[in-house]
Amino acid sequence: MSMCDDNLLCNYPKCRAKLCGFAWVTACSHAFCDQHGSGEFSRSPAICPACSSALSGKLDIVRTELSPSEEYKAMVLAGLRPETVLDISARALAFWTYQVHQERMFQEYSLSRAEGQVKQMEKVLTQQNQSRELELNAMRGEITSLKKVMEEYKRKYSEVSERLMERNRQYQKLQGLYDSLRLRNMVVGDREAPRQPGPPEFNTGVVRQPSPRGSPHFLGMGPEGDSRLFSSLEPDAGAKTFFQFSSPARDRGRALLKKY
Repeated sequence: MSMCDDNLLCNYPKCRAKLCGFAWVTACSHAFCDQHGSGEFSRSPAICPACSSALSGKLDIVRTELSPSEEYKAMVLAGLRPETVLDISARALAFWTYQVHQERMFQEYSLSRAEGQVKQMEKVLTQQNQSRELELNAMRGEITSLKKVMEEYKRKYSEVSERLMERNRQYQKLQGLYDSLRLRNMVVGDREAPRQPGPPEFNTGVVRQPSPRGSPHFLGMGPEGDSRLFSSLEPDAGAKTFFQFSSPARDRGRALLKKY
């Protein structure tokens, strides 16, 4: 352990370093490190950085050695009356006690402030945890509902897949039947194609005469012969045409009409 472990701390607000070697002490019972004491007390008038007290006296600020030599210890109080020595010692002890008390108060203040910050942070953390728990519960509910929807979609997908497979089977079956029927029709058509007769000829009962234009007699006629030939082809007034001949079925139909 070094000799500076149990020493006081610098009272400069932004320093708080342990005092070692030399220190600046004031009449208002504050102590500062050599760095900040030299910088602050070189101005005039001097002001205490801890309590803002004016230090205008000759001995209001003293730079002292914290680890004096044995010769200094032997001679600093030599020749003084015992009550003077006790008074100096009491004042030195009061300065030390005040510093320890101020340090304890500062540590208690820092602790209470830290505890307040911790409580505030715990409160904020509790609120955040509650909000996160609510969000987590909402997300769990949403996940559950989405799982239900997904299961419903899976069920519908399986049903649609089964229907599609059934339709495909039916389509394949119908396609096979269609192919077999088409092949059968093609084979039957190929077999019956040579046996099919030509267009039917209707027998009207009239003997087909040769064309007069192809006869030699027709070819030797002039314009007058043409008129005589065509006039001879015209039917007589008392003659009947082919469509005027009566058939038994036609006669029976007329008899029935006359009867009724």
